Amino acid sequence: MVVPYASLQGTATVVSQERDREVSGLIDPKFHFSINFFGAPALSLEEFAKYEQDTIIGANIEVTAPGGQYDSSKLVNLGTNRWSIKPELGGSKRMGPITLELAGSVRFYTDNDDFFGGKLRSQDPVYSVQSHLIYHLTHGIWVAADAIFYTGGQTRLDGHKKDDNLENSRAGDTLELPVNRANSIKLYYSTAISSRRSSDFDTTGIAWEYRFGGGL
Repeated sequence: MVVPYASLQGTATVVSQERDREVSGLIDPKFHFSINFFGAPALSLEEFAKYEQDTIIGANIEVTAPGGQYDSSKLVNLGTNRWSIKPELGGSKRMGPITLELAGSVRFYTDNDDFFGGKLRSQDPVYSVQSHLIYHLTHGIWVAADAIFYTGGQTRLDGHKKDDNLENSRAGDTLELPVNRANSIKLYYSTAISSRRSSDFDTTGIAWEYRFGGGL
């Protein structure tokens, strides 16, 4: 379960008038469940140290609940006032120091019946496929090249279609650097390759990971 908290601040011109929006609060919580159908059995820490991956096939499902900050009198909010569900199926194949991963998913949305003054906002499913090429170096260090493509997601307001269908692709890189048995640092970068809606961007991030339990 993930319950994010965020702050948003921005300025926009709407109908020739400048509008400000500043808000802090919860984003819609996410519930995530994963299961492996083939490969990657549950192992103790000692068994895992000797485990050599071959082929793994698994699935996960993510549910987003309408629990985030939401004000129907505002166009921009942290929450979405709707549910979504995203089933995903993927596989992973290890070949020496290289691991190939491929996954496909579709996200379905319920309607928001109180959008910006009581309008009904609906959205088509978003379909996506992502791939990862991972190269394992020494001492737990690995680097990955990542790519994702997604399409769909056209919205409607009170039944009227908007020209906002998605057809976007992204690429990125990830670097994992172990610090000790329990801690590691992950660096990542992503950029937009093509976008039907011109949402060009570059993202750089860093994450600290801590592992506990299992005799660590």
